Amino acid sequence: MPEEFDPKAMVERFKARAAAVRSRGIPPIEGAERKRFVEQARVDFMDYSILGDAEASLEGGILILTVDLRPKPTDHPNDRNNA
Repeated sequence: MPEEFDPKAMVERFKARAAAVRSRGIPPIEGAERKRFVEQARVDFMDYSILGDAEASLEGGILILTVDLRPKPTDHPNDRNNA
């Protein structure tokens, strides 16, 4: 493992990748290929976003990513009805 590895910088790169996936256009494809492209973009965005939200640390040469996947109180469907 290189000494210059920065886990926080890695997390920032994943945030940037998520933003890039979200903002990229759809190439001129049709039908099933278009559907596969859109689905892959959705999955890529989700994966990059999750890693981009991680708290990263390097402990004894082990990369530790902590991701809180619990819904935020505002994410609860019943909260939207009370707004």
